[in-house]
Amino acid sequence: MHRDLVERRGWISEERFLHALNYCMLLPGPEAQQLAIYIGWLLHGARGGVVAGVFFVLPSVFVLLLLSYIYVAYGQVPAVAGVLAGVKSVVVAIVVEAVLRIGRRALKRSEHVLIAGASFLLIYFLHVPFPLIVLGAGIVGLLDSHPATRLRTGRDASPGSQEQRFFVARVLIICLILWSVPFVLLITVLGWDSVYAQLYRFFTVAAFVTFGGAYAVLAYVTQAAESYGWLTHAQAVDGLALAETTPGPLIMVLQFVGFMAGWSRAENVAPLTSAVMAALVTTYTTFLPSFMFVLVGAPYIERLRDNARLTAVLSGITAAVVGVVLNLALVFGLAVIWPYGVAAGPDWFAVVLCIVAAFLLFSHALEVWWVILLGGLFGLGREVV
Repeated sequence: MHRDLVERRGWISEERFLHALNYCMLLPGPEAQQLAIYIGWLLHGARGGVVAGVFFVLPSVFVLLLLSYIYVAYGQVPAVAGVLAGVKSVVVAIVVEAVLRIGRRALKRSEHVLIAGASFLLIYFLHVPFPLIVLGAGIVGLLDSHPATRLRTGRDASPGSQEQRFFVARVLIICLILWSVPFVLLITVLGWDSVYAQLYRFFTVAAFVTFGGAYAVLAYVTQAAESYGWLTHAQAVDGLALAETTPGPLIMVLQFVGFMAGWSRAENVAPLTSAVMAALVTTYTTFLPSFMFVLVGAPYIERLRDNARLTAVLSGITAAVVGVVLNLALVFGLAVIWPYGVAAGPDWFAVVLCIVAAFLLFSHALEVWWVILLGGLFGLGREVV
């Protein structure tokens, strides 16, 4: 998004992009989609935000539904398993490259490096919940801020008007209706204890309490999903690999979680029908709150774009997210490179493929899509040979 919108198309400035990114990092839920909504709002108002948010997600909904079906129906076929193994190895390199790329933009001061390092230690070794890490990073950023608080007063900075308050109320009412009507229909027809109602409630809560995007939310969701019996940890890792191969935000891995829950707990319907219903419920409840967060909050955040204290808080939070993404890179790397534990030794095929993928990504020799494709082909080739 940064490459296309800032560098190639020049639709928004570097400063505005990073300000929007920092705000979206502060929000719970999928920051990639929230950033798309924010930029759409900047360019064309509320309608632009809705269009950008919907079409940022829509293609990956259909692609991941197809991949999820192939996984459950043919995942044990050696050729398909080989492709998945190759893709997962490449994904490790992609996540590491993402850590370095985000870190270069976010860790501009020594204080930011310390925040990132502390967040990694807290979440990896002490398993401190990510919301507490976000809170602590924001407080550290605030304490480190400068006293100047100059406010922007341009034409896009009038959120306190009666018209703006009416707009906020309208957005809140519309979002409440869009959430409550499907939920009432769902529990009326299928019951409060159905897997679909469980998914609706759980992912609504997750959308409000999980920060840091897909890498931060996956551990929380996987832990809960295992307790519900929706899927195993190994399946969650496979789902992350599948989500990496789809267009759109990586948090689409949650749709895979819903698909697996519906497939394993089909209730009086065919497994595929149940899985698709559960996947769509998960996706809907995951992304709906993002429109509310951005359309309600963006005008106020734009007004405070030159507020030094707010900028310092958001920068501290962004630095903490770098540490959390590093944690997920390490956890995922261990699961892929040492699939049977460290004592059993590494999977040397995965090690070599990770190194090759990292070289191609860091040297910018190939786009990410081509690297993923090559990883799948190498995995397939190993099984065929």
